[in-house]
Amino acid sequence: MNDDTKNDTSTTSTMWGGRFEAGPSAVMEEINASIGFDQRLYTQDIRGSRAHARMLVSKDIITKVDGDAILKGLDQVEAEIKAGKFKFSRALEDIHMNIESRLREIVGDAAGRLHTARSRNDQVATDLKLWVRDALDGLDGALQDLQATLIDRAEEHTASVMPGFTHLQTAQPVTLGHHLLSYTEMIGRDRSRIKDCRTRLNECPLGAAALAGTSFPIDRDQTAAALGFQRPTHNSLDSVSDRDFALEYLSVLSILGVHLSRMAEEMVLWASVQFGYMRVSDDFSSGSSIMPQKRNPDAAELVRGKSGRVFGALMGLLTVMKGLPLSYGKDMQEDKEPVFEASDTMELCVSAMTGMFASATYDTARMENDAGKGFTTATDLADWLVRVLTMPFRDAHHVTGALVKMAEEQGVGLEGLTLEDMRSVEPSITKDVFAVLGVLKSVNSRTSFGGTAPTNVLAAVKDARERFLK
Repeated sequence: MNDDTKNDTSTTSTMWGGRFEAGPSAVMEEINASIGFDQRLYTQDIRGSRAHARMLVSKDIITKVDGDAILKGLDQVEAEIKAGKFKFSRALEDIHMNIESRLREIVGDAAGRLHTARSRNDQVATDLKLWVRDALDGLDGALQDLQATLIDRAEEHTASVMPGFTHLQTAQPVTLGHHLLSYTEMIGRDRSRIKDCRTRLNECPLGAAALAGTSFPIDRDQTAAALGFQRPTHNSLDSVSDRDFALEYLSVLSILGVHLSRMAEEMVLWASVQFGYMRVSDDFSSGSSIMPQKRNPDAAELVRGKSGRVFGALMGLLTVMKGLPLSYGKDMQEDKEPVFEASDTMELCVSAMTGMFASATYDTARMENDAGKGFTTATDLADWLVRVLTMPFRDAHHVTGALVKMAEEQGVGLEGLTLEDMRSVEPSITKDVFAVLGVLKSVNSRTSFGGTAPTNVLAAVKDARERFLK
């Protein structure tokens, strides 16, 4: 698409009518123009104009002849933009005036009637809401694909044992399938936030005009319905000055960014030689310019890093909006670039994470071996003391701690202690205690709802498919 950077004074003067005798300075044109980024709104802008034109005709505000000409002209404009033949002009500032100017070239004076009973203020609010709504729908679909990949991988590893961590220290044995399903739950909450955000934004600002509404007998319910909104917005001042929906969208993306970054961090750790749990496939890895042995999980590192850009977009727009009096201010033109950039960034990150999880391989033997290190069955021993010997848990905790110390001194796991060793700390311990020691026994015993037992994980896989993929 071409960009006309010339200062077209005649066009600008015409655009503003008789109030201005001269066009803007080159600096003013540079700081004021938004066509470089808001041309992405062309589809939404044309959708809004079609709905507005049809409503104007239905209310006899413009003639059917003019309405038909406008609709036909908008079809041509859209086709030209899609084909890359549309010439965008910086002198016309934004997507709204660029489309209107071209429409006038195509259909003549009828194009001038399209802006009856609306302003660029309600127009841009409507366009951006439509764009964000479309982006939310696309993101939800991409996240569902990520969940499907995670659920499939979890089903493969329902019984693959690995260490679970707290404080990045081995804590208790879990299954890899259980771990992967925890990611699925994170993404499920992100999708829930998408749904909530979409519900709140789904009110149509079109018809609020500049800030006070209009004296023309418009039908805002008609335009709202035509554009798929639940209802028109209730207050014209708020309609043109509200960017909560953009802030909430960036908040949704930011929390998603936190989740993807945490997943990516585990990929980076697990792919290291020190962990050796996971191999990121070649198509999501890179090498080193000097060290030929290196395989770096760069895609995961970039997902982790790009979350910061999304957080910055949210903070930037919060700062823009925090001190604005009602109603519209040109400051609000700064809403689009952070929304577009954050959206593009997260779309790419979700695709990368889906690809990495789909193609990753896991060293389950190493995971299972590590699952027993660090006395990870200590809680099982304490629970046995409570359950079988009816010992208060705090006493059981103390006894188990003493046995862990003994095993550490002997250089063995808890299951490596003899019955005599254990009885030297707690005489009432019986040989039955060995039935709960060992990582496989530990994992299989965790059958409480939401627990890591393989039988639970199989059921959780089925449940996750019902909740997230239907």
